[in-house]
Amino acid sequence: MVERSITLSANEMPRHWYNVVADLPWPPPPYLDPVTHKPIGPEAMAAIFPENLLEQEASTERWVSIPEPVLDALARWRPTPLVRATALEKFLRTPARIYYKNESVSPAGSHKPNTAVAQAYFNRVAGTRRLSTETGAGQWGSALAFACCLMGLECRIYMVKVSYHQKPYRRSLMQVWGATCVPSPSSETEAGRNVLAADPECPGSLGIAISEAVEVAAANKDTKYSLGSVLNHVLLHQTIIGLECEKQLARINEKPEIMIGCCGGGSNFAGLVFPFVHRKLAGERIRFIAVEPTACPSLTRGEYRYDFGDTAKMTPLIKMLTLGHSFVPSGIHAGGLRYHGMAPLVSLLAAKGLFEARAYHQNPVFEAASIFARTEGTLPAPETAHAIRAAIDEAVRCREEGKSECIVFNFSGHGHFDLGAYDKYIAGQLADYEHPDEAIQKALRELPVIPE
Repeated sequence: MVERSITLSANEMPRHWYNVVADLPWPPPPYLDPVTHKPIGPEAMAAIFPENLLEQEASTERWVSIPEPVLDALARWRPTPLVRATALEKFLRTPARIYYKNESVSPAGSHKPNTAVAQAYFNRVAGTRRLSTETGAGQWGSALAFACCLMGLECRIYMVKVSYHQKPYRRSLMQVWGATCVPSPSSETEAGRNVLAADPECPGSLGIAISEAVEVAAANKDTKYSLGSVLNHVLLHQTIIGLECEKQLARINEKPEIMIGCCGGGSNFAGLVFPFVHRKLAGERIRFIAVEPTACPSLTRGEYRYDFGDTAKMTPLIKMLTLGHSFVPSGIHAGGLRYHGMAPLVSLLAAKGLFEARAYHQNPVFEAASIFARTEGTLPAPETAHAIRAAIDEAVRCREEGKSECIVFNFSGHGHFDLGAYDKYIAGQLADYEHPDEAIQKALRELPVIPE
C-alpha cells in the first residue's frame, strides 16, 4: 500500500530557520533611501519594526535559532503532514507522483501563522504593546490575530475593502481572536483619506492597506508594524515548511523534481522551495514553478526595478519585480495574490532564472480546486488553487509524455471561508480578468528612476 500521509514527530520539528542568503552567489540588492537613493541599513526601519526582527532581516547567517516559546506555539499544529495525492493521481491517470505539504491544518487554516507567531513573540520581547498590519483575503490578518492572542498583544488590521466584503467570516475570525478589523482604504489615516478623496469607490489594494498600517505604527510609540510576506525575515520564518518537507521526502526515498507554490508576496512559495535552492545551485535537477493570477501578474509582466512597498510611498525603495506601487488590481477572489510587487529575494532568484513563473485566469483555477476537492476531499483556498492548477497541468504533461516525475506543491490554505467564491464559480458568474497592458504601463511609469 502507498504511504499516503508522511508525518514527523514533534521532536523532529526543525529547531532553526534556513536563510537562503547564505548560499546565494549573488548579494541581494540593498534597500535605498527614497530621497537620496543611497543604500540604507535595517536601522532605517526602526520606527516600525523591532530591533530583533531587523537583525533577522539583514542576517547572512545560514541558520537562525527558533526560540523555545515559538517552538512551543508552533507545536500546536506542527510538523504538518506531507500527503500523497493518490486519488488525484488516479483521476488524472498520471504516472506522476503528486505530494502536497498541508499547511491548512494550522488554527488559522493557512501557512501564515508560521511567521505570525514568530513576529508576535519577537515584538513582545521588544516591549511592543500593539501590532498593526494589512491583509488581503484575510489569511494573514486571522493568523496575526491568533498570534497576538497567544502573545498578549493588541492587533489592528486593515483589510482590503473588496475582500472585507467578500470574506466576512475571515473578519469574524479575527474579531473572535480579539483583533480590530478595518476596511481599507479607511478614513482613519491620512493615506486612506487621500485615496478616498481621489476615488470614493476604491476597492482597495494591499499597497494601500500597508500604507495605513505603517502610518499607524509610525505615529504610535507602543505600536509596531507586522508584515505577512515580502520581507526577508518573513520568508525566513516560512522555511520551516521546506525543512520539514525535505525530511519527509527523504523518509520515503523521494527526490522532488517539480516544486510549486502560489505567489502573491512570495512567502509560501519561498517557504517551500528556499531550503532546496542550494541543491539546484549544486546541479540537482529541480524545477521551481511560481504561480500567480493574470489579474496581478508581477512575476510574468512586472519589471525588476526599485519601487515602494506601499501606495503612499512610506517604505524604503526595494528592488523587486513590480507592477508599480500605484497599481490597483481587480477584485479577484484570490485576495492574497493581489500585491503589486514580489519579495526581493524571490525576485532576485527569478531574475537569475532559478524558477519558472506562470499566470492563470480565475475559472481554470477554480476548476482545478473543484477537482482537488472532489478527489482529495479538502476544499482549497483560491490562492492555493493556483498551485493546484499548475500541479495538475504538470501531471497531465507527465501522462502525455509517459514520465513518472515527483511533483510537490504547497497546500497553503483551505477554502472554508471562500464558499461565496465557489458559489459564483458553480453559477458561472466568475469573470476571467487580465489587466490591460496600458494600465500596467501607466503604473510602471510612476516608478522612481534610480541611476545605475
